[in-house]
Parts: sequence; C-alpha cells; structure tokens
Amino acid sequence: MSSVQSVVGRPDVVPRLLYSSSNARDLVFVDFVGLGCKFRRSRRKLGVSSTTPSTRGLLGRNNWSSSSIRAVLDLERTGTSSSKVPSHSDDDSKPKVANLEDIISERGACGVGFIANLENKASHDIIKDALTALGCMEHRGGCGADNDSGDGSGVMTSIPWDFFNDWAVKQGIAAFDTLHTGVGMIFLPQDDELMKEAKTVVENIFKQEGLEVLGWRQVPVDTSIVGFYARQTLPNIQQVFVRIGKEENVDDIERELYICRKLIERAVNSEIWGNELYFCSLSNQTIVYKGMLRSEVLGRFYFDLQNDLYKSPFAIYHRRYSTNTSPRWPLAQPMRFLGHNGEINTIQGNLNWMRSREASLKSSVWRGRENEIRPFGNPKASDSANLDSTAELLIRSGRTPEEALMILVPEAYKNHPTLSIKYAEVVDFYDYYKGQMEAWDGPALLLFSDGKTVGACLDRNGLRPARYWRTKDNVVYVASEVGVLPIDESKVMMKGRLGPGMMIAVDLTSGQVYENTEVKKRVALSNPYGKWVTENLRSLKPVNFLSATVMDNEAILRRQQAYGYSSEDVQMVIETMAAQGKEPTFCMGDDIPLAVLSRKPHMLYDYFKQRFAQVTNPAIDPLREGLVMSLEVNLGKRGNILEVGPGNASQMILSSPVLNEGELDTLLRDPILKAQALPTFFDISKGVDGSLEKTIYKLCEAADEAVRNGSQLLVLSDRSDEPEPTRPAIPILLAVGAVHQHLIQNGLRMSASIVANTAQCFSTHHFACLIGYGASAICPYLALETCRQWRLSNKTVNLMRNGKMPTVTIEQAQKNFCKAVKAGLLKILSKMGISLLSSYCGAQIFEAYGLGKDVIDIAFCGSVSTIGGLTLDELARETLSFWVKAFSEDTAKRLENFGFIQFRPGGEYHGNNPEMSKLLHKAVRQKNESAYSVYQQHLVTRPVNVLRDLLEFKSDRPPIPVGRVEPASSIVLRFCTGGMSLGAISRETHEAIAIAMNRLGGKSNSGEGGEDPIRWKPLTDVVDGYSPTLPHLKGLQNGDTATSAIKQVASGRFGVTPTFLVNADQIEIKIAQGAKPGEGGQLPGKKVSAYIARLRNSKPGVPLISPPPHHDIYSIEDLAQLIFDLHQVNPKAKVSVKLVAEAGIGTVASGVAKGNADIIQISGHDGGTGASPVSSIKHAGGPWELGLTETHQTLIENGLRERVILRVDGGFKSGFDVLMAAAMGADEYGFGSVAMIATGCVMARICHTNNCPVGVASQREELRARFPGVPGDLVNYFIYVAEEVRGMLAQLGYEKLDDVIGRTDLLRSRDISLVKTQHLDLSYILSNVGLPKWSSTTIRNQDVHSNGPVLDDNLLSDPEISDAIQNEKVVHKTVTIYNVDRAVCGRIAGVVAKKYGDTGFAGQLNITFTGSAGQSFGCFLTPGMNIRLAGEANDYVGKGMAGGELVVTPAESTGFCPEDATIVGNTCLYGATGGQVFVRGKAGERFAVRNSLAQAVVEGTGDHCCEYMTGGCVVVLGKVGRNVAAGMTGGLAYILDEDDTLIPKVNKEIVKIQRVLAPVGQMQLKSLIQAHVEKTGSSKGSSILKEWDKYLPLFWQLVPPSEEDTPEACAEYEQVATGQVTLQSA
Repeated sequence: MSSVQSVVGRPDVVPRLLYSSSNARDLVFVDFVGLGCKFRRSRRKLGVSSTTPSTRGLLGRNNWSSSSIRAVLDLERTGTSSSKVPSHSDDDSKPKVANLEDIISERGACGVGFIANLENKASHDIIKDALTALGCMEHRGGCGADNDSGDGSGVMTSIPWDFFNDWAVKQGIAAFDTLHTGVGMIFLPQDDELMKEAKTVVENIFKQEGLEVLGWRQVPVDTSIVGFYARQTLPNIQQVFVRIGKEENVDDIERELYICRKLIERAVNSEIWGNELYFCSLSNQTIVYKGMLRSEVLGRFYFDLQNDLYKSPFAIYHRRYSTNTSPRWPLAQPMRFLGHNGEINTIQGNLNWMRSREASLKSSVWRGRENEIRPFGNPKASDSANLDSTAELLIRSGRTPEEALMILVPEAYKNHPTLSIKYAEVVDFYDYYKGQMEAWDGPALLLFSDGKTVGACLDRNGLRPARYWRTKDNVVYVASEVGVLPIDESKVMMKGRLGPGMMIAVDLTSGQVYENTEVKKRVALSNPYGKWVTENLRSLKPVNFLSATVMDNEAILRRQQAYGYSSEDVQMVIETMAAQGKEPTFCMGDDIPLAVLSRKPHMLYDYFKQRFAQVTNPAIDPLREGLVMSLEVNLGKRGNILEVGPGNASQMILSSPVLNEGELDTLLRDPILKAQALPTFFDISKGVDGSLEKTIYKLCEAADEAVRNGSQLLVLSDRSDEPEPTRPAIPILLAVGAVHQHLIQNGLRMSASIVANTAQCFSTHHFACLIGYGASAICPYLALETCRQWRLSNKTVNLMRNGKMPTVTIEQAQKNFCKAVKAGLLKILSKMGISLLSSYCGAQIFEAYGLGKDVIDIAFCGSVSTIGGLTLDELARETLSFWVKAFSEDTAKRLENFGFIQFRPGGEYHGNNPEMSKLLHKAVRQKNESAYSVYQQHLVTRPVNVLRDLLEFKSDRPPIPVGRVEPASSIVLRFCTGGMSLGAISRETHEAIAIAMNRLGGKSNSGEGGEDPIRWKPLTDVVDGYSPTLPHLKGLQNGDTATSAIKQVASGRFGVTPTFLVNADQIEIKIAQGAKPGEGGQLPGKKVSAYIARLRNSKPGVPLISPPPHHDIYSIEDLAQLIFDLHQVNPKAKVSVKLVAEAGIGTVASGVAKGNADIIQISGHDGGTGASPVSSIKHAGGPWELGLTETHQTLIENGLRERVILRVDGGFKSGFDVLMAAAMGADEYGFGSVAMIATGCVMARICHTNNCPVGVASQREELRARFPGVPGDLVNYFIYVAEEVRGMLAQLGYEKLDDVIGRTDLLRSRDISLVKTQHLDLSYILSNVGLPKWSSTTIRNQDVHSNGPVLDDNLLSDPEISDAIQNEKVVHKTVTIYNVDRAVCGRIAGVVAKKYGDTGFAGQLNITFTGSAGQSFGCFLTPGMNIRLAGEANDYVGKGMAGGELVVTPAESTGFCPEDATIVGNTCLYGATGGQVFVRGKAGERFAVRNSLAQAVVEGTGDHCCEYMTGGCVVVLGKVGRNVAAGMTGGLAYILDEDDTLIPKVNKEIVKIQRVLAPVGQMQLKSLIQAHVEKTGSSKGSSILKEWDKYLPLFWQLVPPSEEDTPEACAEYEQVATGQVTLQSA
C-alpha cells in the first residue's frame, strides 16, 4: 500500500489543522489527561513512510462529523439521576455529617488541561485548540452504553464579551458594561412550567440583592448529537446577564454573585425540581460550557464555541471518566474554579471538618453575611465538586488561587532537602496551616483559574503525569500526554515535568510564568508565618517511659479481663511488639465468624473493617515511600481559617498520636489547652437497658459544657483507681465517636481536640479506629503497663539471660511497642492512599459489619453498616460480659485464650480446623462417597460462621431426578484455584494443584512469581505414576500438564516475562488480596531458594517484598492501560481483575468493566495468605456475599454485566457454597485454602516460618520430601463438590447452573437465633435488580475483548516483518507514531515470544518510529527487537521488557538542550527482565522500578529512581529526585553528581554509596556510556567520555548488600579470584 494512501486512510488521526500554524501565538497550553476507554477505529493500513506533511496535526478535526473514535462500551446504561437524589431538607441550622454511601457512589477520574496566552490577548484559536485537544483525549474518557453519552466534558474560558455584545445588540439590549455585568451559565429543569418557576426564583433573588436582570439568553445547542442516556437528563441551558451597580471592585462583584448563587441554591433546595437547577458558573470573569458529552462533540453541541467572535485569552478543558453509576450533567467538569483529575481519599473527613467549621468562619469581606453562604460542602456531589467549593470559599474570602491550593493540597515538605535549605519560609507557611486545615489527601492533578491567574498543581505523591514545554515565541505548553498538539520541534526551547507537590502559575495580567518555588515563595512571604509559628506553636516535649509497673500483677490481670484482653492479645500482639518493635506476622487468613455472628464476646473495634484503595485510587507505600507520610498531630483550638493572624498558630504539636502517661500529664497541665478529663463509665445498678444511651448523652453534654467554658482539650478516660462491678467502662470507641459527632453537630468541634486515655487499645487497628472516629491522640496505659509487666517477668528475664531473646530494657520495650504501633498506623493509612494522619483523623475510613442504626447514628454517623446488627443495649451487654470476669469469685488466675487467631479446642470456631481437614483427607484419599458425606455433615452442623450460613434455599419447582441435571464434568469447568505463589507454597503443591485442574478442565492460578517453562509441555514420559521431567511428583499420567491456566500479574511483577504471558489462557491482574487488601505481598528470605530466585530474577536468600498496588494500576485509567497492554501481548487470553469486597466495590467494578476487563474476581476478607501482619488478616476487607451482590447488581444497573464473567472466592468448602455464590450472581468459583488441604495441608498455620510439617508451604528439601498429595486427590474433591451441586440442583428442580445464577429469589433467611442479636438484616443480599440479558454460559463463552485495530497489527501484516519473524531474518522499517498508538511493539513481542521463547529468536527487527508515542511504548520487548523512537514518549516505556534494545532520542533539529528535557514519562522499565534502554533526555518518577535485569542509560530522573530494583544496571548522567534506591536489593546504579547534591536524596536503608573504584565497574560504566553515545548521539555522554578522568570521580555507585562482592563493586576483587574476572553484563 502506498504511503500516500496510508496517510489518507487515517482521517480520524491525521486531519488537516483547522487553522494555519504559521501565525506565532503567545500561548500557554496545558493538557493533563487521566483516563481511558479503548479505541475502536478503522485504523489505516500503515505505509512504511514517515513523510506525513508537517501541516497535519494529530488534533484538529477537519470533519466534525468524524465518529471514528468510538469507545468499545456497548452496554453501559445510565438511569436518570433525579430519581436517586432526594431533595435536601431545608433545616440548614445543624451541620449534617457526610455519609459514606453518598461518597462511594460518586467516583471519577479524568483528563484536564489548559491553554493561556501570556500577553492576555483573546483569540478564537485558543477555543479551537482546547476543543481539538479534548478530541484527542477521547481515548481517556468513559462512554455510556449508547456509545454517545460521555461521562462529561467541558471548557472554562474568560467571558467572551464581544460575542455577547454582538448578541445583545441584535436583541435590542444595550451593550454590556463589562465591569459591572455578571454572566450565569445555568442548567434549568426540562419541563417548561418548572423552568419558568426556576427562572422566577432566580430573578427574585437577584432583585432582592439589588441586582438588575438584563436579560436571559437561550444557549443554542445541537441536541441531535447527544447520546440517548444523556438526553434523558438533558437540562434546558440558558444564560442570565445581571448588572451589579453598587460595587466597583472586581473581587466585591464576584463575592456578590457568589452570595446570590448560594442564596438561590438554598432557596430551591425545598422545591421538587431543586436538583435540576445548577449554575455551571456565575461570574464577571469566567464562564463554563460543559455537559454529559463525549469530548469530541462538545464543540458541536454548543454552537457558541464555533463562533469566531467567541474569544478568550485562556481555556481550561476537562474530560471525565466516572466509574459511578449515572454520570450527571452538573458533575461534568471544569467546576467553577478547578479542573480535577484524581480522587480525594479523605473526602468524608474533609466534609465533616468543613461542616464543623461553619460556625467559626468569619471574614470582614463578607460584611456579616457568612450565614447566607452555608453550607460549604455537599456529600451528594463528587469529591471534585467539594474541593472546588472549598477552594471557592477561600478565594472569594480574599486568598489567591495559589494560596488556596497550597493550604488544601500541601506538598510533602517535611525533611525536604531543597525546601528546608533554600525556602525556609515555605516550610513555615505549611507549618502554620497544617493545624488549621487538614489536607485534602489523595492523588490529584488540579488546574485552577479565577480569570486572572491560571495554574496547575500536583499532589504530594505525584502519581498523575504532567509535562510542560515552552517555545521560542514564548509559548508554554503543559500536558500529561505528550503529542496532543502538533508542535514544530525546532521552536521548543525547554521541556520539563511537574513533579510531586509542584505547582506552575501563569499571571495573565503581567504575562509572567511562575514555576514551583517562585509561586510558593511569593505566597509564603505575604505574612510573617515564621515569626507566628515560632512564637505560638508549641511542641510536646517527649517524656521518658516509666521504669516500673504501677500496679501489682493481680490488678493488671483484673483490668485486662475487664477490658477484654485475651492471652493471645497479650502474648502474640503486645509482647511481640514490645520485643521486636514490629507487628506480628501470621498466615492463612481469617476463618473465624464475623464478630456479630460469633458466640464469644468481641471488643467493639472488631465490628469495623478498614477501607482500602483499589483501582479508583492508589494505595501508597509506607515502607519505601514513607517520606510523603507523617503522623504529626496538632492539638488545640483551630481558629477561623478565613482570617490570618498569630493567634491561629496557638496549638500544641505532637510528633505522633501515641502518648505515654508522662506526656498525657504534660497535656493535662498545659495552661493554654485547659484540658478537661471526662470519665467514661456507665452505671448499671438500675438495670442494663437504656443505661449506656443515657450515659452517652450525659457525656456529650459534659463535653459540650467543657468546650463552651474554654477547654481546648477533652480527655476521655476509662482509668480509675479501683474498677467497680456496677460501673463498667463505655467502649472507648463509642465514647470518642459520640463526643466527636455531638461537637460537630453543635458547631463546637473546631474549638477542642479529643484525646483518649484508655485501657481498651493495644493493637494498630484499635488506634486507627479511634483516630478515624475523631481522637487526636491516645494514651494506651494498660498496654504500656502490660509491656512493663512482660519485661519484668521471670520468664522474659531468663530468656534474655540465656540469649534466647534479644535483650531490651523496660523503656526500650515500651518504645518498641509505640514504634510498632506507629509503623502499623502508617500501613493502615497507606492502604487507603492517605499520607497524613491529620487527614485520617475523623475521616471514618471504615465500614461496620453488625452494628445497628442506633449505634451508628449516635457515634459513627455516616459510616456504612449494610447488614444492621447490635443495638446499644446489646452492645452494653457484650461490654458487660467482659467486665464481670474481673469480679466473679472463680476468676481464673490466667487470661482466657479466646482462640481468635490460633485454633484451639474450646476456643472460637475456625472454618479451617483439624477435624475438617482430617475428614476431607479421608474422603479424597479413599475416594469414598460416604466419607465425603461425613465431611458435608460436619459443615452443615458447624456454628454460624459466615453470612451465607444465615440463608437457605427455597424452590418454586418440584425436585427432578439427578440424571436430568448437567453432568459434573461441565460444572467443574467453572472451578478455579486461588492465586498461591510458587515460593509461598512448595513446587510439589503448586504443580499437583495445576495438574489436577488441567485434568478436570478447570483453572489453576500461578500466583505472583512466574512459572517454570518446563511445565508448559504435556508429559509423555510417565511410568508407574512417575516422570523424569517432574521427578518430585507421584500419581502422574501421560498427557498431564503442570501449567497454570491463569497466570498472575501482581504489583511485584516477579517472573512476568513475555513468554510467561503468551503461554497463559487467562491473565489475572492482582489489585488486592483478601487477606491483606491494599498491601503488597511478602516472601521471607529463607523461602527464596535458588530455584525460586531463578524464576523471579532475584537473589537467593534476599526477602522479596512486592509494592502495594501502586505503579501502573493506581487509577482506573492506568488499570485500563495495563489491561490494554496484556490484551496487546496476548490477544487470546482473557484478562481478569482481582478485587476484594468492600462497600463501593460495585462502583469500582463498573470502572473495571468499562476498562475492558473480561473477568472480575471478587475475593472475600477470609482468603488465605503465606505471610501477612495479623491486623491486616483480621481487620480489612468484607465478606464476599456483600461484595458479590453489590458488584453483580451495580453491573446489571449499568448494563455492563454481560461484558464480564464474575468469579468469586473466599472460604469456599463445598457445593452449598458454590450454589449460594451462583444465586448471588457468580459465574465461576474459586477454591484456595481448601484445595491445599485436599492436597495434604494440615492447617498448622506456620506457612510464614518455612517449617510446614507436610511440605506444602515450605521450600526446605527435607520437608518437601514429606509432601503426601497426588493430583488425583484434588480431582476427587472437585468431582464430589460438583456432584453435591448436582444433587442440590435436582432438589430445587433445575437442570443446569445457568438457570439459578443471579436468582436471589431462591434464597430466604434461615430461622436461626444468634447469641448476640436478632437484628441482622440480609435484605441487601436478597434484593434483586433483574437478570443479565445473556445466560452465564453465553457470558463465559464470549470472545476475548479486543483492543480494536492497533498499529502492531499493521506492522505484523507487513510481509517483510512477518517473513523476518518466521525465518529469523533482519528487517529495517520506519513508521510514524501518534499518542493514540498505545503499547506499540507489545503484540509483535508476543508473536516472537510465542514462537521462540524469551531468548530463542535469532533474527533482527529494526523498527524506527517518529513522533509522540502513546503509553507503554516498547512493552514486553524480546531479544532481537531493536526499537528506536525519534520524538518523545509517555508513561511506562519498556514495561516488562525481556530483551532487545530501546532507544529514545528527541526529534531532529530541536531548539532545546536534550539533556535538560523530559522525553519519557513515569514508571519506565517497570518489571523489566532484560534488554537495554538508552534515553537522550530525562525520565519521570519511579524510573526502573522493580527492574530485574535490564540495563539503562538516562540523562536525569524524577523521584524514587531504582525503587525495588533486584538486578540489572542503571546509569544516570544527570540530576535525580528524592528517595533514590528505596528497596533496591540487587543490581547496580551509577549516578553522576556534578554539584554534590546526591547524598541526601538517596534512601540509605539498604544500599551503600561509594565511588566507582573497581576496575570492572569502571569498565561497565564506560562501556554503557559509549553505547549510549553511539546510539543516541548524546552530547552529555560524549563530553563525559572526552574528559573521562575528570568525570569518573564525580560518579557514585549505589551497591545493595547482595552485590557487594561482585567484581563491579569490589575493588579488591582481583586479588581474590585472579584470572577469573569476567565482565558481567546481564
């Protein structure tokens, strides 16, 4: 095909520009993009030529009607939003608390950008460019089921007065007085009558405010292009023009309009059409055009935007991808000030604190009208809308936009090398505001404008990409994807990126562009913050720990009993923390009943599960990226944030929320805080009923009074000299929550802080709950006393004396305990993606399982409690059952062991118990049906253990004979085993499970950690059940394969190579794991044998830690990109995404389905694990019954259910579980722990120690020899389960599983009485929103979702390339590439890997690309692929590459200095296992993260370079960011340090820093730089080589312990091994 045709055939991507590009315009173009649907477009065949004329830009749309960019989402339906949102009550006097239900149904992520002219000249071209750029982001937005309703897009510009005056004159209205006129852009009700009513209300309020309404204008729109679902809610869009005569100053005019808008919003609240009236904007400066539209049609919908008179000096544009159910017109962005891409994780806390502030906010600029502008937040709006309204309040109250955002979204300024040295005043500014405004925390890229300033800032983690460049005609562009506008490269004079916490601002009036520190310095110098902070902010001086116990042993014991401690809590939790300074590790998941179902009393904390981030927002990494996190807390009154002054800084700062007794005394004595202690005991002498509630009310009154009398610190205390039998302690969590909520509702919460002085707090989860529900600090006096008692006990003293335990002093023991608590708190915060304890405080990041409405309303208002549960009186009884233990006559002399963690006879019931495993072993080994029915009987008679035990089946049909039911062989096809990694379990177990599943036709899962290629071929050499190929297994048959059908890709990427991926039937992306959602995996060093290390490309004996789900799956758009990458490399494999049940998972799953996943797996909290902290196993994640129900029903409501297979796992043991899951909507069923038990596991629960007695979970040879299992055992088990399912189907009268899937009408509640409460409500699980349109089998058998036409397909169909791959020849090609071409080369690599493996290809594919590459360029490359890119690339370059060569250089003849320019994005080389990369220019954040063996040369990087690296070599010829080499356990890095700034930036936890002294190391460095110069022509590299002797001493070598003895790192090496020095290159 000729090259001419190749260009013409792609009209949708290379249209002519809409304007000539010769006129040099002074523009700042900013484009931040964040989200992806997939393309389905007719991609042209690719001619092999790069002669695209330069006048063709990727962006302008020459034919507006081009509908060639289409999302693949055929099925999403959206309901109208109005039916869902009740009208607000009009009682605004009491602050309402934010409700988690409202918050989790609104999630979104998006793309944003802006363009601004530095000379403030308005032009229509800017509008065109903004629309053009929006069209280019279509591949990052969400689309509805009708393919036309987008999730929303919009633009904000300055008001086009010429355009409006032209209209006015035609209407016979006088031209507008631009200074005194405000323009409102309003969405009105569709109904004519209602619209008139609404307009009347609006006009009346303007009149009442003394404003003159000059006229209304119907905004002309083309409704024919609106999608079907968007048209259902299409508002009537009008503009109103009002004259403000009485004000002269712009700020006052804007304030008057703001008050009018707030009054109108309040007035319409009570109307039935109240939520159909919405102001997009009402301002004298800016106007917003937006709608529920796909971005490419925004400009066709609004005719105004096509008019040449519509001119503006700037434009902000935005494209939304909402994962929630029904995108609504008002939630499209930009908002009134901000375009926001990201997710605010702390939104519930932020909203509550804003509500609390309402009473104290005062400012003279409002002239006493503060009451009229409340409320400031709305839980029913999105997080972006709330952040916008808070920023708006600050800006309207006289702050600059930059200052408002520095207050709301501060950077990680603590221990920041640059700030603390050069910009101390900025640190003072942040210190001043830290105690007054909790950060709005979470990944966020914010664009802002008030019409005078336009700017952008990034949150402290910097997970959203942002690039900018500037041209010679003084134009600055900022973009998150490069390649969104055509630019003449020779005019570019600078390229850079926004890093974490950075800001850029353009002052339109002066034409200045201010970069990060200049902006902040200007803001920080506006007041003497440093002076105010030093004079008023006090730090709490640390007080030494007590050195002796305060009580005798008997008194300690009585208190431990009264407050609910068990011997496990003391021995496994408190003592472990005191001895080791870290949380105890355990394994095998949580298989005890939920607290509400248990027969044993539980502490109140056990009813709460921690929420965690998955997909819509990232977890963060407390271990390796702790520099962005802080546990600091401020105590005392929070002043009025609208006024600035020294008094606001008068607070006490704590370095952490954990206090010892001495520190608490200091606080109690502080004269400024005037602390008030409030005892928390309730009196039961007159009976239990009602006593707790009465006391809580009294406590709240007392708190209220104390605060009104000037106390700034309330200390809630359950400490007493002598506990009394009739005065039990209120659960401290209830007390803290109730006081916190009471003070919020009475407008007093800002005036005081809450501290708990309590015995009921010893585990990290307890601390987290107290802080999450409002406590600022906790003194855990009984836990500290327990530490002291343990250290002084004879047993401990003897163990230390005999060297069986490291010696710690009594102070050290308490310090260790506190250290462990702090580390645990960081981990809990990071699971939800929260960096600051001050933002976590009061954020209520929990959901409740088993608490009734009255308990929730009094103390945990706004938290989700789906199944209801205990009343206050029932809770009082449970509390009392602990309390009485301390007073009964026969009180035991030792603490009771409840058996919550370890199984023990007489303790709590465990689902996986020794009796069950014995019965199961007997059944599968004897292949005996009656033995299986004994096992079944055991499960039927067990105590209530999980939610499904409260349900039973009922049928609407008579039973049928079993013979008519579908055969077992077709049922087992739906079974899968859990993702257990080879490493956590032994090779024998892993292979036995895989062989069994392959015999059945089910699917086993590789887990994270790769797979041995020897397992991919069927066995042909079996004799008597033994095979020389797999000599360690028995019971084999010819034709068995040991491959895992599902191959897992997790955050550590261990063992993920192109060949691994192309040999998968399915690929599973592990976002979260049931036993520890929000955290990465861990494999103890002693389990990393030589075999395991080989598969994982790491070092034997070195512990392996996976990052949290963070680097390329941190948001819905990046997950969509990873799904795209995997479909690219293996188009035949279905991609599944593994999520863990929590409230809001339906919302997440909708996003995942829109992101083109084929399968969604829901795991329950009771999943197993090889090793995890106890608190994670016990306190995170929800039951799968609720997660599955929510997912299934949300997908049906959104019309997405048919697109995905639903798979569920967590504690499955029998056919009953399978049928339950089917009725709740699952298509496939996962078995984890039980599959291990069937192959021999005896539930010893010591997986994490490597000492498994039966060799199931150990890597030790001698223990593995004991492995008893054969594949046949597991086959037998699954056949029994399938037969049980058949029997139950026959009972119900159904012939196949298809007929019962999603049929919740076949379930009913069992008549069963629980010990604790009769108030559980399972209606949520029993509800039904309809059935999918297709049967489960049809859904399971649909084709793999496609990426649509991609560039790789064109390359593969090129005869020269296919010939080169088939016959191992050499080929050269040159091709043009655009930013919409994503994961380029991935599919070619897959074809090569499938045919030749990771190393066997002897040909050469030399392909040169020119242009801007889309994300994941060069992913999964294999040896023999030499890829060049002349231009620039986005994120994830070289992701997962296994070989070959990747060279990125700037385009020819650039006007900028290449080594100063950022030309590749974030997270390059993630999980690479080989190959070489040469980049002439800088890279973004997290370069070479988890690199195993690749070598790279780059000329500068952002933060976190070489993070988690386990091998390979990275050379950086320039500056790096903070936190270099965090978690780097293998490989080497060479970094050039010309100005001596590297040392403070290195994370010194693991690596040592040395000069390059070893001759072999010098050779390695020099040869890599030579290769770099040869391939990229780098001028920086060649000047280093020219003056080698000058530059060599300026390089540092970073060496992890595992590399210290290698010839490259050890200068003395030659004497050690003369004559054996070989240069080690990958």
